Amino acid sequence: MKLARVRGNVVSSVKADGLSSHKLLLVEDLHPAHLGDDTDDVGSGGDPYIAVDLAGAGISEIVVVTTGSAARIDRGGSGVPTDAAVVGIVDSVNLDGATAYYKS
Repeated sequence: MKLARVRGNVVSSVKADGLSSHKLLLVEDLHPAHLGDDTDDVGSGGDPYIAVDLAGAGISEIVVVTTGSAARIDRGGSGVPTDAAVVGIVDSVNLDGATAYYKS
């Protein structure tokens, strides 16, 4: 699983059958050590990617993303051609004994 920030929505009016009831999000991976930076959350160097939203996340929220076959385990995503899924919205991150992120 990865930490990521939701950067935007992806609108697709034509989707595979199993995706028709799911929102698509554009997410960017985050490195936990940079969560407290004043910069715009230094990413892990990867490009933003699309993830199916199974948690009801919104833009700018920090989320937990699962990838690969684990992205299809949720009952709502079974058999759906997904490679990444948002499975949680982060409330806080504790790193090395200190709070690196706290959702305000």
